[in-house]
Amino acid sequence: MSDGANPTGFAAKRTATGTLDTIWLDGEFVDWEDAQTHVLTHALHYGTSVFGGARCYETTDGPALFRWDDHCRRLYESAAVYGMELPYEPDTLTEATVELIRRQDLASCYVRPIAFFGYDRLGVSPTRPTELPVRVAIACWPWDAYLGERALEAGIDVTVSSWRKYDTDRIPATAKTGGPYVNGVLATDEAGRDGYDEAIMLNGRGAVAEGPGENVFLVRDGEVFTPALSAGALAGITRRSVCRLARDLGYPVHENASIGRGELYTADELFFTGTAAEVTPIRTVDGIPVGPGRPGPITTEIQSRFFDVVERRTDDYAEWFTVVE
Repeated sequence: MSDGANPTGFAAKRTATGTLDTIWLDGEFVDWEDAQTHVLTHALHYGTSVFGGARCYETTDGPALFRWDDHCRRLYESAAVYGMELPYEPDTLTEATVELIRRQDLASCYVRPIAFFGYDRLGVSPTRPTELPVRVAIACWPWDAYLGERALEAGIDVTVSSWRKYDTDRIPATAKTGGPYVNGVLATDEAGRDGYDEAIMLNGRGAVAEGPGENVFLVRDGEVFTPALSAGALAGITRRSVCRLARDLGYPVHENASIGRGELYTADELFFTGTAAEVTPIRTVDGIPVGPGRPGPITTEIQSRFFDVVERRTDDYAEWFTVVE
């Protein structure tokens, strides 16, 4: 999938930016080309990585990371699920991230921290008979609207995927882990082949779980609903933020909802949320218009409020930001 911006590839982005030349790897700032790992790295074979995705926004106070502390906390919590002990304190990752943005002179960017079991031996378990080394990296780069600027304005067309979201008793859905994301890869590619912008995934019980990389919100009769974490939804940071913003705007919010597939076709409004997707309206599902087939008033109000907040056009929610001095 295109990242919604030109240029899309890293080589072209580096050329266009001119300063995209550094990655933080295992405690050091290294040249972009030198951020390498061995082909026999455990995570490459078994998917044993945990990662995050945060955004740094250009604001009147300068570049500012949005809810970085929450993203960082989730990274450590995801690692704990797999018995992975990160060899750095959260403050170290925060300082490294701020310095990385500063060194590359980025006014706004996407930030990708990742931790993974590294190179020494192969075998399914990364912790027995001995624990493999844990490597940690942070990279950042310019990344505009994930599904395109037009998607934010006009909405997107989605389909209900034939691929089901894995159940939480199979793989912990609340941990943001590399391996299980192949589930979303299948759903996204299927949707693209069928002419849709993105997919919505149901869980094993047939209830709505989430998108391949986004949380789903439904609006009905002036109330806002989103699937419960127990339905297989990731504990998204943007999800949590939007729930707070919607409540503060006066809307009843149900964040432990059970949503059936049929409800997608009769919803007043639908939208995705995520660090990459931000707040993206959904205009059709399987070719059926959502409401009038364009972004609805509640979605539009929440989206507008979200961008007012993240771009610091308001002093509200100041505790959500880490300013890059």
